[in-house]
Amino acid sequence: MNEGEDAQKTNVPDTSEPGTSEQAISEQATSERVTSERVASELSAAGARELVTQAVSIPSMSGDEAAVARYLIGWMTAHGFQAHIDEAGNAVGERGSGPITVVLLGHIDTVPGEIAVHVDDEDVLHGRGSVDAKGSFCTFVAAVAGLGKEALERARFVCVGATEEEVPSSRGAHFAVTRYAPDAVVIGEPSGWEGLTLGYKGRLVLHVLVQKPNFHTAGEGSSAGDDLCEAWFRVRAWAQERSGEGIFGAVQATVQQIESGNDGLMQRARGVFGLRLPPDVTPQQARRELGERLSGVATVEFRGDEVAVRHPRDTLLARALRLAIRDAGGIPVFKLKTGTSDMNVVAGHWPVPTLAYGPGDSRLDHTPDERLPLSEYDLAVSVLRDALTRVAQTLKPRHRNPDIETQT
Repeated sequence: MNEGEDAQKTNVPDTSEPGTSEQAISEQATSERVTSERVASELSAAGARELVTQAVSIPSMSGDEAAVARYLIGWMTAHGFQAHIDEAGNAVGERGSGPITVVLLGHIDTVPGEIAVHVDDEDVLHGRGSVDAKGSFCTFVAAVAGLGKEALERARFVCVGATEEEVPSSRGAHFAVTRYAPDAVVIGEPSGWEGLTLGYKGRLVLHVLVQKPNFHTAGEGSSAGDDLCEAWFRVRAWAQERSGEGIFGAVQATVQQIESGNDGLMQRARGVFGLRLPPDVTPQQARRELGERLSGVATVEFRGDEVAVRHPRDTLLARALRLAIRDAGGIPVFKLKTGTSDMNVVAGHWPVPTLAYGPGDSRLDHTPDERLPLSEYDLAVSVLRDALTRVAQTLKPRHRNPDIETQT
């Protein structure tokens, strides 16, 4: 998840019962699941755990992902993938030759903050990126590595470990949308092994500056700091006016940075205000309305535009994961998150069934206590492998544009 994300989320319990289509998925995929389980036994749980432990052990802050990308490419190559590092620095691995393309888009960069990497006595992996989100990408890779022959004949699975997701550039995802035309997309973000994330809020960041000639504090008039505070009050009031129902429908406004001072001649006050936007408020709309409200008070530079996204819950991809979670003894839960992810980047380019999946507690993102129970990671790998087998059996290819299909 992008730097500074609020990890709160709205959970929507899944109370629906499997319909005819879900029963068909379950029946048609039975033989493939048996084969997949037999093949997957060749990739032991210990091997999958070694993958994530080593990946987390390699530092990879945004912009410095080359070392972990090389490790991942080596692991994928050794486990039957066609793997390479692309022009954006993404670690890309492919398996399968079928007419369906499933892109599994995770990210391999992390926020700063060194955490000693170790597995404790309760088989919990501690380390930066264990939850956000190397754990999710390694889940993708381990699951695809264990797919059976039938699934690989019916579909092509592309694992993309993207760069710079934790900074506004989202370089890896922006590059990926120009290279693939998938039929289904799984985004790698922590939701817990029973969780399926359908949407993320949008984002807009305001960099606000007030400059004015210095004057004696006993004189009349407002200071640069006063005017900056007034700008914040107007932003906060706008956010309250534009908010809808619930946390996902609200405009969340926060002060991310604020400072003021003078050099004896000029006063300057600077602030950074962050907005989390619901689906019915676009960054373009926020730019226009806030530009008018702050006119004459401060100079504003808008950055980091991301449009909110919310995908439907009743798709073949979502049903396949629901069934896989239930078969593993879990209760599927749909979630909406107030942060942003690469789902925001790709949604407008890839109008296909999409959701986010990955093990771990997103409340631990970016914290000193980031950690991932390896038993949950094992479950997520098994669930995803099962779900991808079902998807390969039932999903139909959409019309694609060959001009943006990658050549490997």
